Amino acid sequence: MARRELAEINAGSMADIAFLLLIFWLVTTTIDSDEGIKRQLPPPVPPDIDVPQAKEQNVFNVKVNFLDELLVEAEPLDIEDLKDKAKEFLIATGDGIMAHPVGRETVAKNREVVLITGANGKTNAAFPERVWVRKVDVRQRIAEYEAFLAAAQDANRRKNYTKVLQSWQDKLATIELLGGDYKELPSSALISMQNDNATTYDTYLQVQNELQSAVNELRDELAVAKFGRTYKELEDLYDRNTEDGELLKKIIAVRSVYPQRISEAEPREGSTYY
Repeated sequence: MARRELAEINAGSMADIAFLLLIFWLVTTTIDSDEGIKRQLPPPVPPDIDVPQAKEQNVFNVKVNFLDELLVEAEPLDIEDLKDKAKEFLIATGDGIMAHPVGRETVAKNREVVLITGANGKTNAAFPERVWVRKVDVRQRIAEYEAFLAAAQDANRRKNYTKVLQSWQDKLATIELLGGDYKELPSSALISMQNDNATTYDTYLQVQNELQSAVNELRDELAVAKFGRTYKELEDLYDRNTEDGELLKKIIAVRSVYPQRISEAEPREGSTYY
């Protein structure tokens, strides 16, 4: 009996099917990407403009050499102590409402955080001097810029006046939410980080994390004390409801007391620093 030959399978369309499956996978699959570290870099300064130098006490200098060693405020420091040192910089000379001491615990009194001075009874003068934001002064500024805005004819001027007026209105909202006048850091106060080109990426990230954690922890302390939620919780709630103006005011209030100003200077080549 003759053997019957098997019919061949037509595979001509397999390539088309595989191509369609590949397109389907590309469309439906989410591919995680490294977003990096969020930093808002300043625009380049024109060569004909002289940049004013910030006071030395207003800059918290962090340097990392090619051996991954830290020099913080001209002194060697272990990375484990960096966060606490940065927090001292941010809270120093903040006696008054919602202030913190340097190197000591705060105590709550009538739901306000009050200052406990150091052994010498003084705060560290090497840190930036916070400036009072008083309700009477803020109201006066708001009245002035409301008058400027009402009298302005030029669209550019109106836009600038509106922007400045909004900043003063935010300060007034902060005072009302915090329950009284407060002290703010000078505009030139910032944390400056500079690393060597040979600094390892792991150490670079650790330093960035410690500096960011210092700001986050202070924001959380203030937010919990005043609003019963951490700052992160306030942000998450606002992300889900961006129409909530009162929630935004609370976020702005916390940022006003503890702004995030972390600047990264140009890396150096072969710097030992110490």
